[in-house]
Amino acid sequence: MACRISELVIDCTDPEGLAVFWSEVLGYVELGRDDEGGIEIGPPEAGFGGPQPTLILSPHSDPSPGKLRLHIDVSATDRDQDAELERLLAIGARPVDIGQTGKESWHVLADPNTSNYQF
Repeated sequence: MACRISELVIDCTDPEGLAVFWSEVLGYVELGRDDEGGIEIGPPEAGFGGPQPTLILSPHSDPSPGKLRLHIDVSATDRDQDAELERLLAIGARPVDIGQTGKESWHVLADPNTSNYQF
């Protein structure tokens, strides 16, 4: 039997803001909060234990310097890439230059908490 990813835990300085952002990006809803201020979001119809992993946004007051060891790749499911890029920028994502040539088929964006994600 193999394992599957059930949750991704992301340390961040603004769990509330990122919960709103990532819920909008992924169509997720808030599933719960813990006593330390962490917020779990996930698919509205499945929640924890479903086929998609949930995100736990865990408060962390000391931002880590340097490149993150993990990034999240997202792909549009109901529109073309240009329309999705426009939507993500409108909800707070920002373009990030990591040395792209301009010929890539993807974009690098930062969420409102400055983490990099490819799209």
